[in-house]
Amino acid sequence: MKIKAIQIDAQGGPEVMQYRDAELAAPAAHEITIRHKAIGINYIDTYHRSGLYPVKLPSGLGMEAAGTVEAVGADVKTFKVGDRAAYGSGPIGAYADANNVAASRAVKIPDGVSDEAAAAMMLKGMTAQFLLRQTFVVKAGDTILYHAAAGGVGLIATQWAKHLGATVIGTVGSDDKAKIAKAHGCDHVINYRTENVPERVKEITGGKKLPVVYDGVGKDTFMMSLDCLAPRGLLVSFGNASGPVTGVDLGILAAKGSLFVTRPTMFHYAATDAEFQAVAKDLFDVVATGKVKIEIGQRYKLADAQQAHRDLEGRKTTGATVLIP
Repeated sequence: MKIKAIQIDAQGGPEVMQYRDAELAAPAAHEITIRHKAIGINYIDTYHRSGLYPVKLPSGLGMEAAGTVEAVGADVKTFKVGDRAAYGSGPIGAYADANNVAASRAVKIPDGVSDEAAAAMMLKGMTAQFLLRQTFVVKAGDTILYHAAAGGVGLIATQWAKHLGATVIGTVGSDDKAKIAKAHGCDHVINYRTENVPERVKEITGGKKLPVVYDGVGKDTFMMSLDCLAPRGLLVSFGNASGPVTGVDLGILAAKGSLFVTRPTMFHYAATDAEFQAVAKDLFDVVATGKVKIEIGQRYKLADAQQAHRDLEGRKTTGATVLIP
């Protein structure tokens, strides 16, 4: 099947992404073909493009999308042609008109959830699920810190944490983003460009500091995140928006309070098909209640993926970003 797709022949900046004709094979026996209506953009896509996370070249890009099932493999019993479906853990190649996906790693989109919302929520929302519900189980009465609270994962995670009964502190880089974070579950918002984050955390917590910090920013926030933690607190470092954390002396963790650090990925928290489906169900259930709303801040044409990446990496986006084929 002839499709249009974004592909890369080399790793580098946004300019390496090429919008071109491609060929999509018929689905394998265990797969379905989804004709995309919307495609989610995530920071991991920039890592695949840049080479931070190497991929076999030439390669497509993109991990999540939503649309309509157009073909069904011979062994698939859970989907039929015409079903609305979404996926959020690959295979890489979502930046395209259509993609083949294992039926066991796709979910039916419930009534009342739009294709755009489904495309924007799968990877980001499932990330929020494993962060809040598995890596550190947030419960009523906890006070937590979430960096980049106005970002795609951030807007989902802060709403969800508030729904779980936590007091939510969010960091942002502008006054406009502070307003967005405040409207999506943050009890306290800290502008990291103008305020001292650890000092503000001490003020907010009466000097106790925090049991957990969620940090998808990486290099620029690593040390400040450690300084926000109470003794035996956990730093959940799950992204590298400012670059990877390197050269850490583990003695720092002892000096700052016998701290814990983890570097989780969804691939380990939703490793089996059953785990994947359970994480997705938890996400769709909380969205269906209206307690978590999916905010799409930007829409770009698929052909304009280069600009979408420039804006994402330039921290010019809020909430989720989707590409429209």
